[in-house]
Amino acid sequence: MTADALDAAKLRADVLGPSSGWRRLDVVAETGSTNGDLIARAQAGEDIDGAVLIAERQTAGRGRQGRTWSDGQGAQLAFSVGIGVADVPTQRWGWLPLATGVSIVETVGRLGGEVSLKWPNDVLAGDGKLAGILAEVAAAQRAIVVGIGLNVTLARDEVAAPQAISLAELGIDVPPRNAVITELLRTLGDRVRGWRESGGADQDLAAKYREVCSTLGALVRVELPGAKELVGVARDVDEQGRLCIDSGGEEVVLAAGDVIHLRPDPEAIV
Repeated sequence: MTADALDAAKLRADVLGPSSGWRRLDVVAETGSTNGDLIARAQAGEDIDGAVLIAERQTAGRGRQGRTWSDGQGAQLAFSVGIGVADVPTQRWGWLPLATGVSIVETVGRLGGEVSLKWPNDVLAGDGKLAGILAEVAAAQRAIVVGIGLNVTLARDEVAAPQAISLAELGIDVPPRNAVITELLRTLGDRVRGWRESGGADQDLAAKYREVCSTLGALVRVELPGAKELVGVARDVDEQGRLCIDSGGEEVVLAAGDVIHLRPDPEAIV
């Protein structure tokens, strides 16, 4: 399948503006990591709030916990955004990557697909992973950089990760990537605005997250740092976006960890 090229000028015309929350948009042919580039720009003194950086190819893309992110040129969307968080309490910052996951789910829904979230923000279609999200604090200023990798037409045999799935494989009549990223940035911009205006306590966002998160209600095993693990039923997310697990009658609250769903049907949990 021939990949469609991104049109930076059209993206700027369609995306940028005071109401969208996005102020600057750049498309580069290749870079190591869009997250790394935005963090470097923040360290150099640039205000990265509202910045969007899209790469046609990443050579050193990163996932959560230091993993690499496989990049398929022209068949994916790989980009990062800068979001100022000075007006939001630090303990609410954990909702930002969750809001990004919700934005992807909503965007895919408008395209005609159905996906869910595995806590905290893996976008899944069945057992396949459609998108990954990595949020990092830009220490030079009160901003967070959120990186997104979304498989558009990338086929499973084109990537080393066997669990990868693309929009095309969902049976969606996939529009050009320009249209996909425009819709996603508009949706994410709306979610970020609601999150900010509520001081990080956006009840609509929390309700939507609970609706689309397949982890909640499921029996899970969580792999923790130090080769530890926890098994229990995921009951809820708290006001900080942390996962609340009932493990042997004791509630355990986790801010991080690799979640494995042990039972595919959440309704089977009583």
